Amino acid sequence: MKARWWVSNSDGTISCSLCFRGCRIRSGSFGKCGVRFNDGVGMVAPWLGRFCAVAVDPIEKKPLLYWRPGSFIYSLGSLGCTMDCPFCQNHHIAFPSKDLYDARLPTLAPSQLVRDIKEAGLSSVAFTYNEPTLQAEFICEAAPLIHDAGCAVVLVTNAAMSRTAAGDLLSCLNTTDAANIDVKAFNPDTYRKLGGDLDTVRANVEAFIAAGVHVELTSLIVPGLNDSAEEFASMVDWIASMSDAIPLHVTRYFPARSYHEPPTNINLMRSLAAIASSKLRRVHLGNIPH
Repeated sequence: MKARWWVSNSDGTISCSLCFRGCRIRSGSFGKCGVRFNDGVGMVAPWLGRFCAVAVDPIEKKPLLYWRPGSFIYSLGSLGCTMDCPFCQNHHIAFPSKDLYDARLPTLAPSQLVRDIKEAGLSSVAFTYNEPTLQAEFICEAAPLIHDAGCAVVLVTNAAMSRTAAGDLLSCLNTTDAANIDVKAFNPDTYRKLGGDLDTVRANVEAFIAAGVHVELTSLIVPGLNDSAEEFASMVDWIASMSDAIPLHVTRYFPARSYHEPPTNINLMRSLAAIASSKLRRVHLGNIPH
């Protein structure tokens, strides 16, 4: 399967346009994501159609609470990420070791994926665990077959894709599909520290909602990073300006990868959820005991 969203430059580099970053990749090198490669002829993506994590999950794990509640979903994860969060819970595949990069996993044909979903007795598939837009070419090819089989597609994404790639992905999705989008902060400087871009995320969230895809948002509250009540309230105002019915998952952080602050204070979590509930009708706390 050929890689898309790139152009060749006169100096032998390639400019990738899959995500907002627009990496200029030298021959023999990977982009920032770790999975888009300039082979000297063009851009290739060796992990397209190859998945190192396969599971059947409850839909609530994505998390999606208002889309087919109580159901289970076929879930696939691959390698790489378009951001660089120091607290990543799935860093073993988002930023994998050389051994995992070198693993010789089979390529999954889109038609075989449809059979796998149906044989599991399921009616939906999630591209999840790592950043799913790194499988965008595969998703665009597979989505029509998945829909023809009466199944739906879910993306669990950081929404850092370029507007062109987002538009192409949305042309393959429809109103039976869903996405959980992680809004990691509401401060441009914080997003830059995480290797992302707030304006890109905001634009893509708005585009997914306008296209009729069912969208739920997640805000992971990370101590010392995005736990300001004022910043959180600004995010809530933005969400409410689109619709007060958009679900928001206010989720507790736990130490992971290279970020070792203690877990988010539960009282802070509850106070932020109260701020959100003053403007939004569907606010849920995640990763805390009931």
